[in-house]
Amino acid sequence: MINIMFLLPYHSYFWAIINKNKRMKQLIKTAVFLLALILMSCGGKEEKKKDGFSVTRQKTETEKPVSTPDTEVTKASERIDLTNKGLGPVTSVTLNPEIDQAMASSGKELYDQMCLACHRLGKKFIGPAPNGILERRTPEWVMNMILNPDQMVKEDPLAKDLLVEFNGSPMANQGLTEEQARAVLEYFRTL
Repeated sequence: MINIMFLLPYHSYFWAIINKNKRMKQLIKTAVFLLALILMSCGGKEEKKKDGFSVTRQKTETEKPVSTPDTEVTKASERIDLTNKGLGPVTSVTLNPEIDQAMASSGKELYDQMCLACHRLGKKFIGPAPNGILERRTPEWVMNMILNPDQMVKEDPLAKDLLVEFNGSPMANQGLTEEQARAVLEYFRTL
């Protein structure tokens, strides 16, 4: 026969484990019930059309549909402006007919490191895609936007429109030098 005095110290330990398991099972059951309740409350509730009267508003002759001017058909990111040089230190850029591959490679590294967080090739992201940028903007404007984005979004009309189009996300000043901005511009020529 087992000595009861020997089991007495373990008696409370076993009951604690059994009670803990019961509490755990109850907690799981409660959690499952609440989850099911939440899922059922989010279900597809259909509203039934109420019988009775409804008010339909007739358009009066004085009301006219809002029209947008024809000049604002394209988005700022798609607009072509090859006269604006922007605001900043760059007033003139001479592009050689042939692309400087070493400079473009350096520009790609800078782009991947500094610009890729907001600009993606071929698609709108936080900022506009750089593909074909030199078909829509002057090289000076692009470099001034890279070097001087704060002043550009405050004073340049096109940069202001881009700020609106891209939900008020201003371009961050990455602190690039003119040489680095020129390398990024050369990379843009390869896209």
